[in-house]
Amino acid sequence: MSMQHKPDDGLLERVGEFARYLLNGEASSAECRRLEALRQGQENWHLWGPYLAERAWGTVREDYSMDGTAWEYFDHEQSRARAYRWSEDGLGGISDEQQRLCFALALWNGVDPILKERAFGLTGNQGNHGEDVKEAYFYLDASPSHSFLRYRYKYPQHAFPYRQLVEENARRTRADQPFSLLDTGVFADNRYWDVDVAYAKAAPGQIHIRIVAANRGPQPAVLHLLPTLWCRNTWAWGEGAEGKPEIVFDQAPEGAAWAVRASIEGLGEYYLYGRQTALPLFTENDSNAETLWGRPNRMPYVKDAFHRRVVHGEEGAVNPVHAGTKFAAWHTRTVEPGADVTLELVLSEKALAEPFHKSEEIFVAREHEADAFYRSLLPDDDRDRAILRQALAGMIWNKQFYHYDVARWLDGDIVPPPESRKTGRNRQWRHFRAADVMSVPDSWEFPWFAAWDLAFHALPLALVDIDFAKRQLEILLHEDTLHPNGQIPAYEWAFGDVNPPVHAMAVLKVFRMEREQRGHGDLGFLRRAMHKLLLNYTWWLNAKDSEGHGVFEGGFLGLDNISVYDRSQPLPPGYRLKQADATGWVAMFALNMTMIALELAVEEPDYEDVALQCYSQFLTMANVMAGNVDHSPSLWDAEDGFFKDIIVTPDGSRHRIDVFSMVGIIPLFACEIVDARLLEASPRFAKTLMAHMGGMFDGHTICACPAHTNERGEHLLSLANHHMLPPILKRLLNEDEFLSLHGIRSVSHIHAAHHDLGWLPAIGRALIEYLPGESNTGLFGGNSNWRGPVWAPVNFLLIETLMKFQQFLGDNFKVEVPCMDNREMTLREVSCLLADRVAGVFRRDENGRIPAFAADSPYQSDPHWRDLLLFNEYYHGETGQGLGAAHQTGWTGLVANLLLMKRR
Repeated sequence: MSMQHKPDDGLLERVGEFARYLLNGEASSAECRRLEALRQGQENWHLWGPYLAERAWGTVREDYSMDGTAWEYFDHEQSRARAYRWSEDGLGGISDEQQRLCFALALWNGVDPILKERAFGLTGNQGNHGEDVKEAYFYLDASPSHSFLRYRYKYPQHAFPYRQLVEENARRTRADQPFSLLDTGVFADNRYWDVDVAYAKAAPGQIHIRIVAANRGPQPAVLHLLPTLWCRNTWAWGEGAEGKPEIVFDQAPEGAAWAVRASIEGLGEYYLYGRQTALPLFTENDSNAETLWGRPNRMPYVKDAFHRRVVHGEEGAVNPVHAGTKFAAWHTRTVEPGADVTLELVLSEKALAEPFHKSEEIFVAREHEADAFYRSLLPDDDRDRAILRQALAGMIWNKQFYHYDVARWLDGDIVPPPESRKTGRNRQWRHFRAADVMSVPDSWEFPWFAAWDLAFHALPLALVDIDFAKRQLEILLHEDTLHPNGQIPAYEWAFGDVNPPVHAMAVLKVFRMEREQRGHGDLGFLRRAMHKLLLNYTWWLNAKDSEGHGVFEGGFLGLDNISVYDRSQPLPPGYRLKQADATGWVAMFALNMTMIALELAVEEPDYEDVALQCYSQFLTMANVMAGNVDHSPSLWDAEDGFFKDIIVTPDGSRHRIDVFSMVGIIPLFACEIVDARLLEASPRFAKTLMAHMGGMFDGHTICACPAHTNERGEHLLSLANHHMLPPILKRLLNEDEFLSLHGIRSVSHIHAAHHDLGWLPAIGRALIEYLPGESNTGLFGGNSNWRGPVWAPVNFLLIETLMKFQQFLGDNFKVEVPCMDNREMTLREVSCLLADRVAGVFRRDENGRIPAFAADSPYQSDPHWRDLLLFNEYYHGETGQGLGAAHQTGWTGLVANLLLMKRR
């Protein structure tokens, strides 16, 4: 059936109605009403979302190799023909929350060697700085209920330079910059397509889809667009064998050129309608065993059928009876230069008589509602609101369906696993089972959760969807994820690695954010989290404090290559490393647990015992850091005014490691304020505070627990006191040391010259490099560097800590700020200065340049690029240029919190 797209004569009238809708204030609350309906269990607006990864190949979940080489076992070349086991991927796609049915866009420019169905990039071994996506795509917009989503993909009109990207990066060393898609020249003369995919929900199960492809080039060009609907393969692994899904042709209703119906057990029936005429293609989402392994196919129509039909003209590749588990509507369009072409579709859980009747109205409404929602967050600054909105869009688009059953993976599915699997990766995590929507750092580079990343993700997510943020924090505390010994899984490459214990910080912060937003906190959430966090807290005390003295040896701790040696490797027998950062992290954990228990004790006094226990453990840690146990020197170097690590030799001698890095800043994060309300509800805790007034413990001053309260009756609990802050901040706010134009560097700039620390026992010649950009080592994959760049999460925690000190000390406490000609400033002013510098990487400077992008980049001035942002893993310590994963909006999304923090 064919039908032309007719103009909607009622559009102007309806837009006028919508203008009145906006003036009545309805638009700003529409998204809030959807979130509340979701919260109350009335309507599941999260049923469909951007849960489809940009990459599912090359993950641990799909790796069944002998030696655990995930990248090579299932690479990009295989992905078009090989059915995935655990999840799916696509361009700008969506799926239901269990990823039973998926929708995404495939493209072909007429000259590429393959159909473009997913993003391409280099594996960890191919990239000269580790894995690296080599595409240009952007998350433009998203509402937290997914009522409105926008994605843009820039598709070259020349052949995509797959081979050039691989070969050129292979020639480069770690001293060279990565070779990017822009570097290939494939976008020269604007010979590319801007392809926008937008989704607007009329209801939780009715999604209107608009695809607009604009020819940016100087000549007419042909583009093949294939909106694709498919079922995740569960039947090949014995799941759902009795009810294999099916997609078939259906009768097209009025206004539609074609229709298909998908029937999936557990999800029901869904209908996909297309408004423009297309050639229907059907196949099965099953592996092409003949191509992959030289074995006969189980069925004649397989996963790569559309690639073979469109690119190679193989008509027999697709099913002529119009049925299967994968469907595409093949549109071929010739577009004049500067013009565009539009495709319209509707995906609905109900059969619709006129699917496109109100489509335009729905798009207008949902976009204006998203405008109003973000304007309510940051009403008076269009520039910063654009940054905040794209940051939060990236957070929402990086929600992924994460599916992994470790026991089944270890034991194998149809084919028995290699014997090496019994002694390989994650073998001690057989209990782990997950099939949930989770926030991932980056849906191409890191399409899996990372524990300490996720804790930070919860904070920007909580700005717009507090219930989803709470759910994320509880997932990793669930009995199917948390290890029986209490360890939180780090990430799928090695669940047993140790990440900083920031989960309790995030739980407490999200609880406080909800109280600010709704007027009351969720004590049920806090209670559930507390019970599981106590297990994790106990694991830290038992597993990472070898002598039971309260000084911790965390090892890797997520800070990769920040130290003078690989801290994930053991020292020689008898040697021990006393880590200032590990101890600082656990001291922060102890105070977070103390505060959580005190909040619960307001309603349930029995939790006061937990607060007392955690606080006493904090005091023990502070006592050791102060050097009052076993004749150990303090981790605080009073002469340099900084916290430092210490090596202890077998004969008991101590050697301080004179590094000025983030390691020495982290102890500051152990800082909390106890208000009069909490003390009134916990009188024994209040008595304990008085017993340790002035930070006294066992006859020594060990921490900042003042003998007095401030004018609001608050107590400060902190490892660092107000005498330590000025010397630390003197270094942090000095542009010749830690402070860059874009935030606090992870290693002081002084190590650019002072990098030889002399001889240290067990290490030998100790060297520390200041590397403001890419890593020069393959340590931990080689795709990250903590030796000089600016990282958002630790900058955020520092700013939060300074605001706590400001709350207690008030405006009368000021410090000299070297970068401001030693002008005295309050800690509030210092916090705003730092927040401004971190956010400044995304703002145009006085020259109209955005620091996050290279000076010669089209992002600086090209009208089709200049409003697009990427949120990188970290930022160059001198230039501010984005580095590492290009779409890691995860913890870099904290810029949204910093923008709102400054406003408040």
